[in-house]
Amino acid sequence: MLALTDNAVMAIRDLAAQQGAPETAGLRISHDPSDDSLLVAVTDQPDQGDQVMDNLGARLFLDPQAAKLLADKALDVSVEQGNVQFAFTNRDTSGAVWPSDQTIAP
Repeated sequence: MLALTDNAVMAIRDLAAQQGAPETAGLRISHDPSDDSLLVAVTDQPDQGDQVMDNLGARLFLDPQAAKLLADKALDVSVEQGNVQFAFTNRDTSGAVWPSDQTIAP
């Protein structure tokens, strides 16, 4: 399962809040088969079939293919000059751990 660093948790919450999104909003990661890339966007709610993760109010939605591709990764974030950049790393080197109050829904 994809893990989040503390920076990623804060960034996801901040991005949703900045866009005036509803409480149901979160960051959605989906697979684009046309060029085998991942798309990242803030959305008001998950799509049907998305894996939904909530970490201290940071909601993350993964489409089934993205969830499979990122199962052993960690999501980290860096912010430079107001630009948010997401990075996926191997979980064993990132130190990312879900807190005990995580919730996961199908």
